[in-house]
Amino acid sequence: MAVRLEMHVSGRIEDYALIGDMQTAALVCRDGAVDWLCLPRFDSHAVFASILGTEDHGFWRIGPAFPAGAEAPRATRRRYRGDSLVLESEWDTPRGNVRVIDFMPPREDHAPQLIRIVEGVSGRVPMRSTLRMRFSYGRVVPWVHKVDGRTVAVAGPDSVWLDTDAQTYGKDLTTYSDFTVGPGDRVAFSISWQPSHRGAPEAPDAEAALDSTAEFWREWVDQCTYHGPYREAVVRSLITLKALTYAPTGGIVAAPTTSLPEEIGGVRNWDYRYTWLRDAAITLSSLLRTGYREEARAWREWLLRAVAGDPENLQIMYGIAGERELGETELDWLPGYEGSRPVRVGNGAAGQLQLDVYGEVTEALHLGHMTGLARSDYASLLQLKLIRYLETHWSEPDEGIWEVRGPRRHFVHSKVMAWVAVDRTIKLIESGDADGPLDRWRELRDEIHQDVCEKGYDKERNTFTQSYGSKELDASLLLIPQMGFLPPDDKRVIGTIEAIQRELSTPDGFILRYPTAGEEAGVDGLEGDEGAFLACSFWMADDLAMIGRVDEARRLFERLLALRNDLGLLAEEWDPRLQRQVGNFPQAFSHVPLIDTALRLTASGAYGG
Repeated sequence: MAVRLEMHVSGRIEDYALIGDMQTAALVCRDGAVDWLCLPRFDSHAVFASILGTEDHGFWRIGPAFPAGAEAPRATRRRYRGDSLVLESEWDTPRGNVRVIDFMPPREDHAPQLIRIVEGVSGRVPMRSTLRMRFSYGRVVPWVHKVDGRTVAVAGPDSVWLDTDAQTYGKDLTTYSDFTVGPGDRVAFSISWQPSHRGAPEAPDAEAALDSTAEFWREWVDQCTYHGPYREAVVRSLITLKALTYAPTGGIVAAPTTSLPEEIGGVRNWDYRYTWLRDAAITLSSLLRTGYREEARAWREWLLRAVAGDPENLQIMYGIAGERELGETELDWLPGYEGSRPVRVGNGAAGQLQLDVYGEVTEALHLGHMTGLARSDYASLLQLKLIRYLETHWSEPDEGIWEVRGPRRHFVHSKVMAWVAVDRTIKLIESGDADGPLDRWRELRDEIHQDVCEKGYDKERNTFTQSYGSKELDASLLLIPQMGFLPPDDKRVIGTIEAIQRELSTPDGFILRYPTAGEEAGVDGLEGDEGAFLACSFWMADDLAMIGRVDEARRLFERLLALRNDLGLLAEEWDPRLQRQVGNFPQAFSHVPLIDTALRLTASGAYGG
């Protein structure tokens, strides 16, 4: 039986770095392996999918050579080059020091490219590139052959071209290159995607592409208007959000991955490579408040296109170009991340009724209007149409912010956000930039407010509840003061914050979304548990600052910052038992509230040092 030349095992979620070109993204492990890459878009089939399976499902490792059967050595240290998305990983080996530089040049008119430059620093270090391409999420072994001295892998409509000056050879359906680097040596590798029916893409100039990529990020970061004490964390989060933006349309994916589990070994595995209106709307808020108007304008245009012609049937999510059909299927040939099955692509929650998105979208449009985005008559018209829909539907049960797959309920957060939608539209009309039935909608606003306060509030416990008639709590209730539904000093707000701290906190003070039922299906219709939801934990820090407990807010915020990996990246959740990140990665819905909390604490002066 043949012995493999290399064994590769995927890392922990926090072991990964993000690189991307604002149309797709790759995850690079500490051992130098690219374990996830979809081409040519975020939501395309993966070429490297080993993070959801095994080495047989595709990866590309470049790093120091090591003995057959052993695990690849992890980088001694790694960092992004300044405020950029250019990754530098360094290994200290017995034979010397070597650096690998990974990046994806922002696309203009060229093919999508992943470029890797090996740089010798000291000594002479034997290196190996192991490129195992598997198309269609690891299912299809491509035809790999040479064309005019270049290596190309072809399967169906896709082709991927490898360019390097290093010598390559094939073994075990894998392309290898063995070489040695000394001080000052630089050896470049690149892969470029191209439709298989077209000719070969132009081979990239790796060094020129590196310079232009670094300059792109320098110029983009220079637009940031935040210069407070948390600038490093804020800027890294902004860069991450920019990387999750699909440049051709302005759509923002929730994360570049699918099926990284919310519970290791569990079933809570979802495809996040789509644009959730909720996530994108709060992302727009953070971008506007840190100086990025062009991204905010592009997202608003994406929104108007996505919902054009049918705003009454607003979906909670769309494809990155505004696609509506996101049918959910399972990839049964993939064993899942650390055995977490099923692996899903598509997302069945797209057809859910979540009334809160009307509030998030309206709030985003309102913020854009208030911060000086050029007026859009269609945006105002859309806002009015959304409220006319809510007039007759706000009182219905829905699936709520967390996309429960159990029965619909009258979720308190959904009602609060319906109130927000009406309130912000009233403000638009009062400003003179739209016309509408002010008296009628003021009555509607009052009606929703009264309904929530009467049916969603538990007087005995002095707390709002997850849904009407429920005794359960929900961390989305933390948004009540942030949305202006009630003032922070209202005793019902303070009681809700304290109740969530008591009942939904982990031992280290992070916040769960809601109680889960363990082995039985709970409110969300799913078995199993999940980690602390990082967005909710940031919301708690915000609320604590709003009610005057600013030192406590700062301490919680800084504990949350400490959960980031060494590159400043966050997944969706934190597993307090395993002490590791879980969920899709990196997650926009974690990085946005990080920015918001940093801005709030900076404004209050509540920071250390």
